[in-house]
Amino acid sequence: MALEHTAHRDAEPMEAPHPETDPVEAVYKNINKIWTNQPHDLTLFEAVMAAAKRYGYDKTAVDDPERNTLTYKRLILASLILGAKLKKGTRPGEAIGVLLPNVSGLVVTVLGLNANGRIPALLNFTAGPRNIISAVHTAPTSKVVTSRRFIETAKLANVIDALEKAPLADGRKIEIVYLEDVRATIGIAAKAMGFVRSLRAASYHRSTGMRAEKPAAILFTSGTEGAPKGVVLSNRNLVSNAQQIISHADGFLTSDDTVLNPLPMFHSFGLTAGTLMPLTQGMRVILYPSPLHYRQIPKLIRQKKATVLFATDTFLQGYARAADADDLATVRFVVAGAERIKDETRRLWNALGTDIQEGYGATECSPVIACNLPPINTPGSVGPLLPGVEYRLEPVEGIEGGGRLFVRGPNVMLGYIFANAPGVVVPPKDGWHDTGDIVDINDGKIIIKGRAKRFAKIGGEMVSLAAVEALAAGLWPEAQHVAVNIPDPKKGEQLILATDKQDAERSSLAAYARETGFPDLWVPRALMVVGAIPVLGSGKVDLPATIKMVEQSNSLN
Repeated sequence: MALEHTAHRDAEPMEAPHPETDPVEAVYKNINKIWTNQPHDLTLFEAVMAAAKRYGYDKTAVDDPERNTLTYKRLILASLILGAKLKKGTRPGEAIGVLLPNVSGLVVTVLGLNANGRIPALLNFTAGPRNIISAVHTAPTSKVVTSRRFIETAKLANVIDALEKAPLADGRKIEIVYLEDVRATIGIAAKAMGFVRSLRAASYHRSTGMRAEKPAAILFTSGTEGAPKGVVLSNRNLVSNAQQIISHADGFLTSDDTVLNPLPMFHSFGLTAGTLMPLTQGMRVILYPSPLHYRQIPKLIRQKKATVLFATDTFLQGYARAADADDLATVRFVVAGAERIKDETRRLWNALGTDIQEGYGATECSPVIACNLPPINTPGSVGPLLPGVEYRLEPVEGIEGGGRLFVRGPNVMLGYIFANAPGVVVPPKDGWHDTGDIVDINDGKIIIKGRAKRFAKIGGEMVSLAAVEALAAGLWPEAQHVAVNIPDPKKGEQLILATDKQDAERSSLAAYARETGFPDLWVPRALMVVGAIPVLGSGKVDLPATIKMVEQSNSLN
């Protein structure tokens, strides 16, 4: 029988438990009360207006390296003006594709569409023409908003060419809208109309039909198992998750913080945790267009005096290694997600005086499900569930302890859109999302054992590929490793380790496994040394590309 639980705690004030005897309960004191008192039924635009009223219209909301600084007042006005232009030729509730990097203009575009009753479909510009076209058809949308400068800088002309040649189901062509052209049409009349609308922004916004329960954004899966699926997130999903984060981190994140977000907003971690959460909670958001600029980002952190950083393990390790003395001195709160945090990454940041808080989430959950906090930061776990999140565990054959994690809560998506049924939202059954992760829960904290699809069955025993990667990381902490399982006629499956450790040898890994007490079964049959492990734009390892490399390789050691 499946186990069920809820992280929802009694909203009544309670006596603080003794932190030495129950640290999880100590941290959770009054978290649920804070969460319960948040106004959940807001749209994104309403949540930003509420933040402006609470923290000051003249407070800086968004900034970027090109000095496109927007106060809340300017952000609201710019959103109303730009959104009114972008909505032309579309209906309320219609999706509009957005192909833009992390700059202030992207925030204005997303909020502008929301303010005017349209839904931004955030396209992954690193996904390649085929997947981008698939996403446009799946949403579906007939219009894509982008920037000529961005297309030129990112060398995406082939994507635009492919979009222009890909007819829609009704035979129409996809309309490409460039922000430079739109801005050229914004004259005195448009600005005056925007100003008038800003005076009655709330009533104008509601007249568009946008509500908390309506879709606010469409994100897309990576397409690793076929055509990308659309993940439809409502206003309530996104606003609730932002509020869950700030309630969970009460006292550790404040409106005085400056958040640096280098993560793309087509990735839910970059959208909600890195942008919407700070924006709706009075924090200053510094956007940066590429997480791969390891030398520039530490310099920007120093220049902007950023105090909070959201990133993945891969990027955090890169920033720590590239930073000069004191570049990262102002950072006091680092939250990492999307991939497991390596011991070496923790060591690098600990040497800088900052302890990484590892979190866990899924695009379908807006995305944050759980996160560590300073008093109970436990390496190896992803911390306790956020308030309002329920879970159940379903047993998995061959794996002792824990089970397959299902979650339910206000942050769980409206549903998927599949490529074979464009625009049709398929909700999760009874509101439960199957994360596909095998987890255990110890003292209220989640321990990820691995993806259900990332277990190999060798000689009748289940072996976690993540555990094999952790074994390799223990011996070679500065390198990147990916375990791949391939068919084997005798044992069912065998393990291959792809690694960028140039002098890696299987004999060394086998000896290390024996010394540290790891089972012989966990030692890969062979190692494949590569120049670099493929990485997605979101910072995650590109598993399909790595698996393909292994399958095509004849150079196994």
